[in-house]
Amino acid sequence: MKVVQELVAYFDRRGRLRPAEIRRLLDQGYLAADAPHNALDLAQPRDATYYFRVTGAAEGMAWGTDVYTGDSSIAVAAVHMGLVRAGETAILRMRVVAPPPQFAGSLRHGVTTHDFGRFGSAFTLGAV
Repeated sequence: MKVVQELVAYFDRRGRLRPAEIRRLLDQGYLAADAPHNALDLAQPRDATYYFRVTGAAEGMAWGTDVYTGDSSIAVAAVHMGLVRAGETAILRMRVVAPPPQFAGSLRHGVTTHDFGRFGSAFTLGAV
């Protein structure tokens, strides 16, 4: 599945896939896997894109706002961003990004994230 995700991400980044085409791959089960707890094992290479089934969680640790540390809970970050509610499942796009110099926490959608200084990996999430 990782190879399929890499190919789709390649064409998606270049605007060569329409949302309907990505949705068709997702609906057929070719693209999304269950999300891991965090992105630490996926932190390289930068700009890598993954598609995951994420079930939102309101409790757990996350650092940052919009860009999260690699060890943040993906499920918590998804709720914090307003992409899913706690207990709700959706297909989301996770992109590995360059970490900012520091991560600012905030309160959003009933979830509090925390501030953190420099960290070696980071991710962001988006709807598909």
